[in-house]
Amino acid sequence: MANAKRDGAAPEEVRDLRRALEWMKKEGDIIVTDKEVDPNLEITGIQKQLDGGCPILFNNVKGKPQHRCITNLFGDMNVINKMFGWKDHADRTRKLAYAITHPIAPIVVDQKDAPVQEEVYEKPAEANDYVVPIRHTNIEPELTVGSGNRLISGEYFNGGTDLGYNRMNFRWGNVGTFQISPGSHMWQVVSKYYKDNKMVPITMNFGLPPAGSLLAGAGFDYVILPQGCDEVGIAGAVQGAPMRLVKSRTVVSMLWSSRVCTPRVKMIGLPSRLRVVTAVTWNVGAL
Repeated sequence: MANAKRDGAAPEEVRDLRRALEWMKKEGDIIVTDKEVDPNLEITGIQKQLDGGCPILFNNVKGKPQHRCITNLFGDMNVINKMFGWKDHADRTRKLAYAITHPIAPIVVDQKDAPVQEEVYEKPAEANDYVVPIRHTNIEPELTVGSGNRLISGEYFNGGTDLGYNRMNFRWGNVGTFQISPGSHMWQVVSKYYKDNKMVPITMNFGLPPAGSLLAGAGFDYVILPQGCDEVGIAGAVQGAPMRLVKSRTVVSMLWSSRVCTPRVKMIGLPSRLRVVTAVTWNVGAL
């Protein structure tokens, strides 16, 4: 099935975010701008005005010469339907249901061959220097990192893999916190280890292939996506080819192997009383 012919983008065209962006450019399904944009209020202001529109790629982010920023990736689901060869919304539902029951196991890449680990930065003084934190409204007192996709795997997720979003704030240099929604997979993990003095290894990945980000936002459907499910494998089935992972160098966990994530920092978050060690991978000049 991984190599089956299908409509839409070929699997190799969506296996990483950079190639997916090139495919959208070719199809005329993305807005690209070189005009400077401020991550403080302006990015989200533009995005809000274009709700329901196609993705936007900002090539010139104020104060971030090594970064580009994409938003509204899933703003127009017709673009996503087209990308994955889904005829319409009903066909998307059927194909996603099939992917849930027919996951494609990821490929684990050797560390020496993983582009994500070509550059490694451990414990930088300011974590925000290596990512694009944004502010949504003038009511918020600080910038927020909301684009990272959390990955939990192995024994900490009952043998499966879990992808999800968590809003992060780095208030103390390279030490940060992230929010957990009640009832979510991460909340379930927190509840399990709440009273244990045991660190839970996770990685935070930026710039995933579109299918990975799609599964990270799969919602609270835990009847069909319970603990122990393989969300990375399901994402592979969605894109029609295995996801590529590599072992983290800072914690005993997995992360995406492609070049969209380059530097990394070890941090400690403190949700409730659970100590969580995260190896954060960030996209510096990756798009």
